[in-house]
Amino acid sequence: MTVQAVQLPGLLMPYPAKVNPYLPALHDEAETWARDMGMLSSGEVPSASRAIWTRSQFHAMTVDHLTACTLPDASLADLRLNHRFNIWALAWDDYFASAFKRTGDLAGALVFTARLHAFLRPEPGARSPEPENAVERGIADLQPRLFPPRLAHWRHGFNRALARYIDAGVQELANSRTGRVPDLIEYAQFRRESFAAYTAPYSVELATGARIPDRIRHTRTVRALLDAFMDYMGLANDIASYQREVHEEHDVNNLVVVLATSLGVTIHEAVHTAVDLVNARLRHFDHLRQSELPLLVERAGLHAGERAELETWVRGAGSFLSGLHSWYTEAPRYAPADAPFRGQRTSTSAVST
Repeated sequence: MTVQAVQLPGLLMPYPAKVNPYLPALHDEAETWARDMGMLSSGEVPSASRAIWTRSQFHAMTVDHLTACTLPDASLADLRLNHRFNIWALAWDDYFASAFKRTGDLAGALVFTARLHAFLRPEPGARSPEPENAVERGIADLQPRLFPPRLAHWRHGFNRALARYIDAGVQELANSRTGRVPDLIEYAQFRRESFAAYTAPYSVELATGARIPDRIRHTRTVRALLDAFMDYMGLANDIASYQREVHEEHDVNNLVVVLATSLGVTIHEAVHTAVDLVNARLRHFDHLRQSELPLLVERAGLHAGERAELETWVRGAGSFLSGLHSWYTEAPRYAPADAPFRGQRTSTSAVST
């Protein structure tokens, strides 16, 4: 039974959807950048030079809407930067699936991933290899742009997050080759890596200009808040992309499959359990935001400026999740016309805003 045959309850999303007013500026320039990087073919069939998408495939992904909805308050310059990063992340995902997952080429995937690591150089002015494909050209172009002086503190953390993302692709391929479905407890952590969720707190910072104050960044409460924030992203994506990943790409790395296998339940039951789990993670994020974070702020003695910065970041995180939800439920990449997500009412009653 596929997800399309299951009537899904609505995923919770209490945070209001907003769209960045600079959305119109992204559309044409995104195509230009993707074409310059070699990600787009000139016709409607990807070329032999390993272009990743046709023009129609590229625009059907509506990455501009993804960026504008997840970062509604970003400046135009910051929106453009994050937009190119989003395009690159999807380019990596689709290239890896086509070149290695569909062929089962683990040896080739290891070589490809090792080369990508060579482009993740946190030191200013570090030399990188000569790019050999669209994914390498994209990350080589992005690296010097990602770390302007005001974001210099990103250098090691952001590239570590990227390294975890690309390494997770190899593990996904290894699982699929052997038919090994990850254990449920293992998968929750792994999905943060394979979805590039560890980059998302940096994107919120980019959009809002606010950081989580250093004095509380490594506390239990903030770590739990970030975990719940990141879990919603990848686990909700698993529900939206089940048909694409499992039935088209024959992937075993999906929450619905993990639940069905770990709990010994049917796909129908696993889908509903997956929705319940994703909703629970969002409720936990909101509980931490409303109940535990204020107590932590008081105990830590944060001054007014730190409190305002934290509030701004947390609001930005809510907007980020709302934007992802909108993209999952509307983009053709994840919601074909007959998928149950499209046109369903989203529940907002269980989490307060």
